[in-house]
Amino acid sequence: MIPSSAPSNVGPPPRRFALRIALLFCAPLIVNGFAMPYFPVWLSTLSMTDFEIGVVLAVPMFIRVITAPLAGLLADRIGERVIVLIWSAVLSLATAFILFYAQSFWPVLVIYALQSAVYSPYVPIVEAIALSGVRRWGFDYAHMRVWGSVAFIGATMLGGWMIGRFGGPVVLPAMAVGFGLMVLMALAAPRVGRPRRPSPITALTEPPPKSLRQPDLQLLLIGVTLVNSSHAMLFAFSAIYWQHIGYSGTQIGALWSAGVAAEVLMFVFAKAIIRRFSVWTMIFSGCGFAVVRWLIFPMDLGFSGYFILQCFHAFTYAIMHTGMQHKLIERVAEEQEASAQGLYFFYTGFFTAIFTFLSGYFYAWFGVDGFYSMSAVAFTGCCFAFAGWYLQPQRLASGGKTREAS
Repeated sequence: MIPSSAPSNVGPPPRRFALRIALLFCAPLIVNGFAMPYFPVWLSTLSMTDFEIGVVLAVPMFIRVITAPLAGLLADRIGERVIVLIWSAVLSLATAFILFYAQSFWPVLVIYALQSAVYSPYVPIVEAIALSGVRRWGFDYAHMRVWGSVAFIGATMLGGWMIGRFGGPVVLPAMAVGFGLMVLMALAAPRVGRPRRPSPITALTEPPPKSLRQPDLQLLLIGVTLVNSSHAMLFAFSAIYWQHIGYSGTQIGALWSAGVAAEVLMFVFAKAIIRRFSVWTMIFSGCGFAVVRWLIFPMDLGFSGYFILQCFHAFTYAIMHTGMQHKLIERVAEEQEASAQGLYFFYTGFFTAIFTFLSGYFYAWFGVDGFYSMSAVAFTGCCFAFAGWYLQPQRLASGGKTREAS
């Protein structure tokens, strides 16, 4: 686990470390706040089919699973990770400008895939620098990271208003501004030198340790990441659907912001929840809420109904993710932490890419009823997670009578 106090054998931290890290988190999440809800809306303005939109969104996810670990490996091995951070930001901005000239499926697919490849290491490297500050000088990770979520919510709300006022073409300029901020923040990033342990994504370049190959843990990881990937159709087509049924850009922004705000609120109260409920209760509640969330989504809920449903994100992601992290802490030694997180990253990215690709088919064939397929994905994830619980060594050793503690 991350130490809560600074070790005594390190020098003083860089000036205004916490502020600079908070701003580093803000810049890419401003990009995400514009891109995640509204980039599909921009794609629809190019008269792309739902299938083509699914492909454009899915292919970069497959590429990111490969490029992020390689860039992370480079960042960990050179003397200063900020160098890779700066190049990531500059190249991302360059591809954003090139994207202005792409007006059809194949050019957009190629340029957006390239942008994803160069953008992919930015947030993981910021995370790694932040965690170096936590371990070496005792900074509070949550207090730095939360400003990224605030920036995401602000960008999503602003993006919704801009979409309502100027239409889908405003998405690319907004993203370009965000990439420009990334360049500025990367240039101002604190230099902390070579990491003392590998970044999580770097661990993907090596075989997982034996503890991570245990069948019950593998089944649990697959189950939780399948539930994570059931959000694929929401990310790809929710804004398009809500725009189609007449919601304004501001309303769409509010719906997206509700999910992120609920997630942040759940993380704030995570410590209190962990003290009262077992890890398995947290994981299975997330799985169950995901099944229900996608079953309800196709219904005619009205704005207030969708707002409440978006708040389910506190369970379908935040509480389940927290439970999964604590299960990894419980089962995996600290020196294998990077490998565990890397495997979690790989499964999530791989499955999300697959179901983003398939969501293009499902939405084209069934419209909003395609969300029922995401409920099936979440239910499959529940079954894998249950199999992981059933096969856990301490339960089998006690004849199945042991109650799992948190």
